[in-house]
Amino acid sequence: MTLTQDALLTGFRGELITPDDSRYDEARAVWNGMIDRRPALIAQCKDTMDVIQAVRFAREKNMLLAVRGGGHNVAGLAVCDGGMVIDLSGMKGIVVNLSARTARAEAGVTWGELDRATQAYGLATPGGVVSETGIAGLTLGGGLGWLRRKYGLSSDNLSSVEIVTADGRLLTASETENADLFWGIRGGGGNFGIVTAFEYRLHPVGPEVMMAFVLYPFERAAEVLTFFREFAADAPDEISAFAVMGSVPAEPAYPEALHHKDYVLLAACYAGSVAEGRRLLQPLREQGEPMLDMSAPIQYVDMQMFLDADYPAGKLRYYWKSVYLNSLSDDAIDHLIMQAASRPSSHSTIDIWQLGGAISRFSPDASAFRNRHSPFLIGVEANWENQRDDVANMEWTRTCIQELQMFSDGSQYMNFPGFLEEGEQQMRTSFGRNYDRLVELKKKYDPTNLFRLNHNVKP
Repeated sequence: MTLTQDALLTGFRGELITPDDSRYDEARAVWNGMIDRRPALIAQCKDTMDVIQAVRFAREKNMLLAVRGGGHNVAGLAVCDGGMVIDLSGMKGIVVNLSARTARAEAGVTWGELDRATQAYGLATPGGVVSETGIAGLTLGGGLGWLRRKYGLSSDNLSSVEIVTADGRLLTASETENADLFWGIRGGGGNFGIVTAFEYRLHPVGPEVMMAFVLYPFERAAEVLTFFREFAADAPDEISAFAVMGSVPAEPAYPEALHHKDYVLLAACYAGSVAEGRRLLQPLREQGEPMLDMSAPIQYVDMQMFLDADYPAGKLRYYWKSVYLNSLSDDAIDHLIMQAASRPSSHSTIDIWQLGGAISRFSPDASAFRNRHSPFLIGVEANWENQRDDVANMEWTRTCIQELQMFSDGSQYMNFPGFLEEGEQQMRTSFGRNYDRLVELKKKYDPTNLFRLNHNVKP
């Protein structure tokens, strides 16, 4: 069978790319440089009707199916070997409804694109912390970003979605229409269909926000992280903060004298007035003599882009895992520092995300996203250059996570899942009592598990 000549795809308005096409290698490349997969067909969709046709085709031909939005998924699930990729990256429509204070965005939109459209009106919805990330994957997995404690997860701010299900139907899901499906897609990932459009609630943000970004010497990590724990406990919801341990990159943004030196970073965004943010974030800047203090008022769209250069597409190999902490105890801090000191790659970091605030005010049963109670999330980000170092970096990441289990209930943030090696147990632990409900939804909307290249819930 010549896939591009099959009658089922007659009338497909987008581009159909096969391995003999000169565009093939570019079309199959994704953000994570570790991922090198060769699909049989890439269907670059122009619109929702293209998506419907492609889903029906994949189902009837029993093809392995991957779905690509921004292609930024760390597990590389946007592409597959031998199957079909439904590529939504060309679907870029954005409509801002100022009176309703909502934005409708198609699934190929990135956070940078959505931010630029909404910031024209001084509005935003919670996104990620790297502007090149696609809105689709991040939102379906929950979505943590610089506004998380003030306005919640990306998925908490959905008012509706349009979704193509496994049987090729286009449905609207919201609190009042297909509410069970709406519950499931908010944290349950791509298990139930392909979301082609998202409608988000918007909030007044910016155009300027106050950013804290202060690097301290790594030798003082215990002292700085102890302070961070106390600061996080009393911070208002407007503050969303991080502590990060890593090495200064050899980039022009940083003084050459600091290149490759180990640091502990305190970073935060204040989602309110710049003057109030400057006052409330000041303690982050006063924990002794910093290596570098880049804190300043900044345009919100620039804040969203501030970390982009640290995560270049295709140039590094990425393997990230996560674990929620019950508390940032002294013992946990000691373990984190020990693991940070043993990083095999200078590009790698251990990130401590301050949680709570608006995230914790949603019921754990309000959507599929379960973990609302943990005060901190640890992201272990292994980032490196050479294939020969794969084993060392992946083993370091897994060791870090294993060492932290004693401080956790074992649940993970499913946008940082490694390569989903733990399978069903990873799902059960992370979704808790929501898991069985997800299984019932899967049976209803995707009983043959057509959509299985995701953090998969088996029907």
